[in-house]
Amino acid sequence: MTAVDSSVVLDVLVADSAHAEKSEGALRQATLQGQLIMCESVCAEIFLALGDRDRAHQFLADWQIDFVPSNEESAMLAGEMFLRFLKRGRERKRIVADFLIGAHASVHADRLLARDRGYLRDYFTSLNVVDPTTPR
Repeated sequence: MTAVDSSVVLDVLVADSAHAEKSEGALRQATLQGQLIMCESVCAEIFLALGDRDRAHQFLADWQIDFVPSNEESAMLAGEMFLRFLKRGRERKRIVADFLIGAHASVHADRLLARDRGYLRDYFTSLNVVDPTTPR
């Protein structure tokens, strides 16, 4: 099961994205490996890009991405990792939603398909992060 981050989905939605081709290929590959899921934060970010429920539902159906709600375990893990981030004195360039997505994937999936700028691997060390922009 692969959790999908909005960074990859938005690459596919925005055709002129520098990462569109690689992200679409990675998303297609992930569909061959099993179920695709997303959390609340990703759903909201996708909706913002599409601007319409019907379009959002159609996009998710076309890509077979299922909504799996977070639970207490993933919410607490997100809070724990965000607190660790703040205690390290990091600038608030990351937001809680980024940690909610990482924690959701850690609890509910086998891997996360995301363009990672380092924080996912730093704070969710047991999470298998698949970055379509990184050569494999």
